[in-house]
Parts: sequence; structure tokens; C-alpha cells
Amino acid sequence: MAPLLPSSVFASLLLLILLCVSPSAIHAGGDRIPSTLDGPFEPVTVPFDLSLRGNAVDLPDTDPRVVRRVNGFEPEQISVSLSANHDSVWISWVTGEFQIGYNIKPLDPTTVGSIVRYGKHRYPLRHEAKGKSLVYSQLYPFEGLQNYTSGIIHHARLTGLRPDTMYYYRCGDPSIGAMSDIYSFRTMPASGPKSYPRKIAIFGDLGLTYNTTATISHVKSNNPDLVVLVGDVCYANLYLTNGTGADCYSCSFSNTPIHETYQPRWDYWGRFMQDLIAKVPIMVVEGNHEIEPQVGGQTFVSYSSRFAFPSEESGSRSTFYYSFNAGGIHFVMLGAYISYDHSSEQYRWLERDLANVDRSITPWLVAVWHPPWYNSYNAHYREVECMRVEMEELIYSYGVDIVFNGHVHAYERSNRVYNYTLDPCGPVYITVGDGGNREKMAVEHADEPGECPEPSTTADEYMGGFCAANFTTGPAAGNFCWDRQFQVKNETWALWKWHRNQDAVSEVGDQIYIVRQPERCLRTAPQTRQWIADL
Repeated sequence: MAPLLPSSVFASLLLLILLCVSPSAIHAGGDRIPSTLDGPFEPVTVPFDLSLRGNAVDLPDTDPRVVRRVNGFEPEQISVSLSANHDSVWISWVTGEFQIGYNIKPLDPTTVGSIVRYGKHRYPLRHEAKGKSLVYSQLYPFEGLQNYTSGIIHHARLTGLRPDTMYYYRCGDPSIGAMSDIYSFRTMPASGPKSYPRKIAIFGDLGLTYNTTATISHVKSNNPDLVVLVGDVCYANLYLTNGTGADCYSCSFSNTPIHETYQPRWDYWGRFMQDLIAKVPIMVVEGNHEIEPQVGGQTFVSYSSRFAFPSEESGSRSTFYYSFNAGGIHFVMLGAYISYDHSSEQYRWLERDLANVDRSITPWLVAVWHPPWYNSYNAHYREVECMRVEMEELIYSYGVDIVFNGHVHAYERSNRVYNYTLDPCGPVYITVGDGGNREKMAVEHADEPGECPEPSTTADEYMGGFCAANFTTGPAAGNFCWDRQFQVKNETWALWKWHRNQDAVSEVGDQIYIVRQPERCLRTAPQTRQWIADL
């Protein structure tokens, strides 16, 4: 068995970009960029600069970037999301004002049309798509807690699009003269082994802080073709319904009958992000801060209402898991806070989705969910063991190349690993949970003296409870925290770069070529043979 090594850690706020490139570009600026072919690597840990922590301050509701700038039923909070393939996208927007208080009457979504006019030229916009609309509420049947109802949320799907093509669009209701300005987006390249987006920005735990603004500024300056947000969007649930911010999620709601959430933070976030995501498609997966329980046991209502998901197009009946192609990359987005065991609908969908992936068309297979299976910090340490036990063999057998997670507020990259063992056919795991959240950064590691969590404290009610069996066998037998952990433009090479907010845009905190060697890991996957990514 290969030795297990301490994790490779860089803790900071970040911009993350994935580049699919040619191996001929392996030397950049005269300096050789390492690749996974050079690994497994010795551990590298860069301590977090504690002087940066005080900068994670929320944008106030008076900031001009989050105030409402439209009139009447003119569209705002405009965004683009991908469908399952390049030939269609979703356009989403909000019309009308949200309401928060004790006696509120929701807007009628049937009173405002959901129209997108679009085309390959700014004038005229020859095509038209009609969408659907909804209004959602966040309700608390308790005295003193204010209820919320959203503006009218619209989703319209544009179809018949050409690959790698710029389209122009405006959305709204022309019958009442409430149309947006003209925006543009570029479709994904057609799927194929030589066809890739130029850059993909990936970050997690974004929030709406001044650090968030630095992250998004970095993203914009790097001109990505796609944005992937791995959960924890705006942290609205760190506010009471009166708008008062809370410094600690678990301690600030102790005297209320239900955890409150201040929904206008979602509207502020949508306004702030519009300048980016009205032009660059964004794909989102749910995090724990999107749970937002309310009356009737409802959860994730805002998340499921505000974003458009290619669920139906990818054979899913849920907003919590779906898949899509971005050129030669197949993305699988999974839900950690719903059922994922072998008998669950999610697991069965994942089996079908992976079995249908043609690696000759989409060589790269990338999985995304919020909380990491592999994590060296004591924050959320081994919290997701139940999910790992249920799903790891499946994603390994189908050769997932890279896994992106958030949740832990730090940056961490692993060698290829499977079942807590260095494995040349396992995925590279990358944690990107420090995109700008208002909570503190993770700095202590589980294998440091006095930092190993008590195992019983790692159970999570949303993720199957406590899976004690997972440290009674294997390399960690009898040891919950052990000091020898895993270390963490073509169809085989991808360049990964990580940028820290406190650096200049050109500075790179971490970079590596992730290399696929499918010929070394040919295996029989359930129901079909698949190529397995390898180091």
C-alpha cells in the first residue's frame, strides 16, 4: 500500500480557473509547471495570513452594487445557465419588488410575461423564447419572525443554438414596455475530444462580502467562459428576519423556534452578480447554507426557485443533482444534503448518467458537490463519510478525473486518491471553500496536537448521521485522526490555476497540469466499460 501523506494546503480567498491546454505549453514564462505525472508529491502547507481574516465584512444593503436600480417590472438579477448541451441555455431574471413583513401578499406571476428575444446579431433580435415564472415565500408561523415573498422569478430556455457562438438577448415583458438592456453570452463548444472552453472559473462559499468583491473582480479580469459555484451562495441564513447579521450560525439562533434567514440577501447577491452572470453562464450546486428550513418542513426553496437547472435535460427530476457538457468535459453535480444511498433516486440517476458518458466525446469527467470527502482540517473533518461510503466506488469505477468541493473554508489539493489510499486511478480532489464567505477561515488541521475532533461530533443530520465503520478498517484502523493522510487543450492535459485575492491578478498561488492516462486504468465499470483517469 502506498504511504499516506499530509495534505497539501494553501489557505486563502481565491479565484480558481481550469484550463484545458496542450502539453506543449508546459513551460510558462520560462518556469516549468508541474504535472500530476510528477507525483505523488510531498506535502506543502502554507499557513493562512491571520491579518486577512478581518476583511470578511458583508456588503451593506446600502451599497450601490446591491440596491435596486430598475423601475416597476423591469428585469433585474439577470443570469445565464447552461442546458445539458451546447444547443440551449437558460435565461433567468426577477421582476417586481420583494416583500418582507408580517402581512404580505405575494405578487401574481401571471401578470408579467417571461419573454426573451435573442439572435446572433444585436439588431434585430430575430428569435423569441417564452418561459415560465414563479413566486416563492419564506414563511415562519412564529410571533416576531418576518415572512418574505420574492419578486416574480422568470426562467426561459433558448434552443437551437450554434456551438461556440456569441448571442445577444434581452428579457422581460414587451407588452408592458418592461424589457432589459441587451446582453450577450457565448455558447459552449460542441462536445468532442479536441473541443474545450478556454477557461472555467470555479469557486465555493462565495457570500456577499468585500472579499467576495475581490474574488469576482479576479474572475472578471480572467474572462472565463463558464462559472461553477460549488455551494453556499449568499449566506442569507446568517441573518435574522429583521436583517440583523449573526456572527455564528449555531449560536445566534438558540432562542428562536427555527433558524431564521433574511431572504433579501439573495436579492442583493443577484444584483451584485448580474454584471458577471448575465454574460457568463453560471452553474450552481446546493450547499448547507441553502437549506433554509421554514414552515411545513420545506427546505432549499430559494435555491431551487432562483436558479435554472438542466435537470430535465439530463434525466434528473431534482434541482439537487444534474449533469451538463462543456465541450469535451462532462460535469456531474451532486447533492450531499438529500438521499444518496444505493437505493436512492440520486444514486440510480448517477449510475445511468455515468453509464451514458462517451469518453471518446467527453474525455474529461468532473464531479462537483459541496462538502469534501477528503479534508485535513478539523473543520468538517470526516463529516461526509456516509456519502463517501455510498458513492466513492461508483465514481472511481467510472473514472472521474477531478472532484471539486467547498464547505471547508480553505484551499486544498490532493494527489489522486481512492479509499484513503494513494491510487493512480483515483480522482484529484480540490477544495475551494474560501471564495469570500463571512465566516472565519479554516486554519487548524485534524492531525495537529489537540485538534482532532471527537468522532461523535462529526455526525451531520443532513448527511446520514455518523458512519463510525469508516475508521475501523483500512489505513486509519483504530485511529480517527492519523498523521499520515493522503496528500493531497486536449483530451489528456488540463491546467489548473489558483489565484489568491490578496495577490495581484497575475500572481498564481498554485498551479499544476492534471493529466489523464486512460490506457493505464482500463477497467470494467458497472454495466459498461469505461476509461479510468490515471496519474
